[in-house]
Amino acid sequence: MDEALLRRLAPVVLGVLVRRGADFAAAEDAVQEALVEAVHAWPADPPRDPTGWLVTVGWRRFLDATRADAARRRRESAVGDEPAPGPATAVDDTLRLYFLCAHPSLTPSSAVALTLRAVGGLTTRQIARAYLVPEATMAQRISRAKRTVSGVRFDRPGDVATVLRVLYLVFNEGYSGDVDLAAEAIRLTRQLAAASDHPEVAGLLALMLLHHARRASRTAPDGSLVPLADQDRGRWDTAAIAEGVAILQGALARDRVGEFQAQAAVAALHADAPAAAETDWVQIVEWYDVLAGLTDSPVVRLNRAVAVGEADGPRAGLAALAALDDTLPRHTAVAAYLHERDGDAVTAARLYAEAARQATTLAERDHLTRQAARLHARGADS
Repeated sequence: MDEALLRRLAPVVLGVLVRRGADFAAAEDAVQEALVEAVHAWPADPPRDPTGWLVTVGWRRFLDATRADAARRRRESAVGDEPAPGPATAVDDTLRLYFLCAHPSLTPSSAVALTLRAVGGLTTRQIARAYLVPEATMAQRISRAKRTVSGVRFDRPGDVATVLRVLYLVFNEGYSGDVDLAAEAIRLTRQLAAASDHPEVAGLLALMLLHHARRASRTAPDGSLVPLADQDRGRWDTAAIAEGVAILQGALARDRVGEFQAQAAVAALHADAPAAAETDWVQIVEWYDVLAGLTDSPVVRLNRAVAVGEADGPRAGLAALAALDDTLPRHTAVAAYLHERDGDAVTAARLYAEAARQATTLAERDHLTRQAARLHARGADS
């Protein structure tokens, strides 16, 4: 395989797809998938026209993604902007597709990636960001999953745990504001909760409702991010919070605590506090300890460091943070926050600026830039 040839052809193919009418981001995604397919197909059957082969495959991938996105948007329009409260109706074809893509022949991580791409409508870049891996790595994973299921019968649906992971990632992508999928994820999780007594289904539904209840207060009128401590709690959806807490209590009463129930417990403690200063950070640290034991996730440990900083003081938080890999996303932003809490405005300003350069979204970058500017201005005035 001539990888140098692929690198030379990639921008050529990208240009062709864009001229044919593909938007740049979607064309990049399609070209990446075509290159991955070429790596596996060409050694056994090299094409006579490499450029034409890549253009054909890339265009097909673009059309597939466009159709999936259009189907997703139709589903969103059908359910409206907000998830309806209460029990769900019967399971529809969308949820069945989630289970079919979570095929037993796939590993859980591959099944999740394939479902997010084929049914959820997310791009390879978005999925890679959710998994904290390079885009090329995720493209290869999705391509392998497609090849694995290409010759199998879809008569053995996957397990609930894999579908829950997909729904969780779809909701997170929607909740971030990049793609509006949150209401659709809640709708499907309601259906799954009505069809299954799995306690983690209830835990995930509670988690989604508790997070979604705060959505209106997460951004200012100009689109800028509003940190949790500064949000107007009067704008939180109290009905969604009450429903989420009731569902969580029912799940915890079964004494089969899982990852989503533990996350929902953290969200419930935030929702229960009348003001940020009244948050029960000690209990939140305890729940993060439970989560860390269940998942050993570096993201959980990062969030735990913040909670420790609130419960036991910023220096305790910095000590917890020091044990983590400093290349972890948001590590620098957390360090900046804890240094500011500890009174080191100079270090905090430098770290906020560095975190802004690392930010993956415009809203996050602008928020961190403003934090750095605020501390610089404070230093100039003192």
